[in-house]
Amino acid sequence: METDESSRMLPFQLQFDKPLASQVKIAEWNPEKDLLAMVTDDSKIMLHRFNWQRLWTITPGKCITSLCWRPDGKAIAVGLDDGTLSLHDVENGKLLRSLKSHCAAIICLNWEEDSQLITDEYGHTSKYEDRTSRFFPPAPRVPRMPGLVSGDNGFMDDSEDSFQDLSNSSQQRFNILCSADKDGNICFSIFGIFPIGKINIHNLTIPTSLDGAKTTNRVLNAYIHKVALSKDLCHLIVMCSGDLVEVGDDLGESHMAGNEHGLHSLALNTAIFWNRKNELHQVAQQASNIEDLIEVVRTSLSVMCRQWSDAMNTFQEKFSSLSSLIINHGLDSSPQEEFLSLLGGARTSPPIHQFLVNTLGEVGVKRISKVLSGAGKELQRIVLDHLQPAVEVIGFRIGELRGLSRWRARYHGIGLNESLINNATEKAGMLLVQVERFMRILSSVVQQYSNFFNWLLKCIKLLMSEPSDQLLPYNSELVIIFLKFLYEQDPVKQLLEISETEYEVEIDLETMQRVRELVHFGGFTDTEYLRRTLAKEFQLMELSFKEAFQMPFTTISRKILCEDRLPLFPLPSSPKASSSMRIPTSVSYYEDSSRASVSSHTCQNQFIDYISFQVPNECFSDIVNCICIVRGFMHDSHCLKQGYGSLEAVLLRVPVDYQCVDLSLYKDSQIVLLLNKATNTSDSAGDGCMMILQASDLPYVSISRSAYKDVWKLPELKDSVTYLQIGDEKARTIPHSVVAPLAVSASRGVACVFAARKRALVYILEEDEDEVSDAE
Repeated sequence: METDESSRMLPFQLQFDKPLASQVKIAEWNPEKDLLAMVTDDSKIMLHRFNWQRLWTITPGKCITSLCWRPDGKAIAVGLDDGTLSLHDVENGKLLRSLKSHCAAIICLNWEEDSQLITDEYGHTSKYEDRTSRFFPPAPRVPRMPGLVSGDNGFMDDSEDSFQDLSNSSQQRFNILCSADKDGNICFSIFGIFPIGKINIHNLTIPTSLDGAKTTNRVLNAYIHKVALSKDLCHLIVMCSGDLVEVGDDLGESHMAGNEHGLHSLALNTAIFWNRKNELHQVAQQASNIEDLIEVVRTSLSVMCRQWSDAMNTFQEKFSSLSSLIINHGLDSSPQEEFLSLLGGARTSPPIHQFLVNTLGEVGVKRISKVLSGAGKELQRIVLDHLQPAVEVIGFRIGELRGLSRWRARYHGIGLNESLINNATEKAGMLLVQVERFMRILSSVVQQYSNFFNWLLKCIKLLMSEPSDQLLPYNSELVIIFLKFLYEQDPVKQLLEISETEYEVEIDLETMQRVRELVHFGGFTDTEYLRRTLAKEFQLMELSFKEAFQMPFTTISRKILCEDRLPLFPLPSSPKASSSMRIPTSVSYYEDSSRASVSSHTCQNQFIDYISFQVPNECFSDIVNCICIVRGFMHDSHCLKQGYGSLEAVLLRVPVDYQCVDLSLYKDSQIVLLLNKATNTSDSAGDGCMMILQASDLPYVSISRSAYKDVWKLPELKDSVTYLQIGDEKARTIPHSVVAPLAVSASRGVACVFAARKRALVYILEEDEDEVSDAE
């Protein structure tokens, strides 16, 4: 570490130089706090404070391929190689949610929130009010399943406020999480938990010309490198490499476009998120909570089925020996007939006597009675504490969506279908009826088992000639009913379990006729719900919700269109070679001061995009060791229609003997470059360098757009290259050979650089060190 005197002479102050156990492959600073999340080569996630105090380390058990923070810094999204997206709590790293929106590795994530607060006509900040809390207590949690580790079911089951905060989106600004996988799919999730759209860049229709010609292109075999949603949520820039296939609309023929394999930048129109953010916020608020509650119902049914099955197995294992005893004694009767004979006062048969006195005994009866009674009480507790409250809140929330769906002028455009919502509302009501019926059946079954065991205890006492005055009374009629309907049947399990052979509950004709008569009063149309089991009714309800929520998903997906394509530079023709090639890129959006007065109620060019990337030396023979910065791309096609262009670019030549390792756009239109000496040695000092440039002050050159968009534009800049010099810029040498990634915090003014020898160096980028907080 440098002396104090030398530190004052250098532009960046070195705060820490710490060793690492493993090399870091991904690093991101928290947008709101002095926290750095790092992913190591062995796929561990570590969270450090600015003072390098480690807060926690977690190991998901799968290869981590991407990571990003929620805009408020309270949660972190992690992409895995199997397509799973997991959300973790910043406080302790615990799993909050696990989503499976992809089937391939998630290679990049971007989480952006609406930069503007919604205000009413009086200037007051307005929030969408979730009225559920007015009428219901806090939503029930997922019940614990015996033997299940927290988080195994995709949800966190600890009683912590972080889970509630994740679901309570009414207190958040509207935000969108974008996730892209290696197969070219890009998924969009509101608040990171409610899927609202999905596109595949292989199927995007890309405009070929600027004059509206019919010829179109489709990007095939493309590999996504980066996605970046604008701060107004109106545009998405996608950096991808691949081939371009030209498709003629008239002939339907396709062929490879000439010289089109390379790195492309796509501008996608996502204005639907901004234009309908209020409607989407309300739908996502209700729908995401409904999906949480559906998980509560599913887990409740699973836990109940398992616990009741365990109790019934105990009963059946003990009582199955009676059938063997009857056969061994050469009798041609069933256990029920033997018990009825005993109840009727006839002579006690030898197998019954042996079973009750020797095999079962008083202790055995009491043990089985306790097991079944405990299981019945536990099922009733789960119903009252988890299942029934969850179904009631589901009914209320889908009722809220039903009211919104009737406002067709506002909600039909985002796919909220009134007919599908009505069907889901009816299914939620039917499930609540099934829950109430299940409680009655469960109570009756437990009571009859208890009565049967009381009678068995009485019989055992009499057979053993012991006093039975202290025993609980029993009802003979209930014993007969039990032996006839419950001894070899299990109505509770039939209601809870999904079987291959669909079970129908028997309903008498008079009851069915009354149900059909009630249909005339309105409110529901399904007259067969009483014949279905509780588990089957839940399946139908879940299916109806999936259909209802799939419609907004499909509608939004169709409204995300590609507006423009900018070819950046050619790449090797092999798709594998281009996908495995690491190209330092960065995309950021800064407020456009020239449009600061634009109304907040319209989606306009309030932000300008900056796209920076390293140009590989093999792309152009006359462009070597350069970095390119392009700005104004996302609005260029719109500006060209107005008669002027907004696209500008500049080429920066990296200092002699240095190569770009990574780069990151910084606040106030600045860019941070991480460089390595081209001929470094392992023992040499000053092998690396970090440099900051003011990107907005660079000598940009306007880029002309020809009639067709299939021409590489970078050669136009070769005569206006800006040469960077270490001594002329705000730069600092680093006494290590450095490697990617470069982690820069725009809000805190710090950067973390990783050395090849497993070291982490934290630098303060600001002139005023007080801007960086030493978090305790």
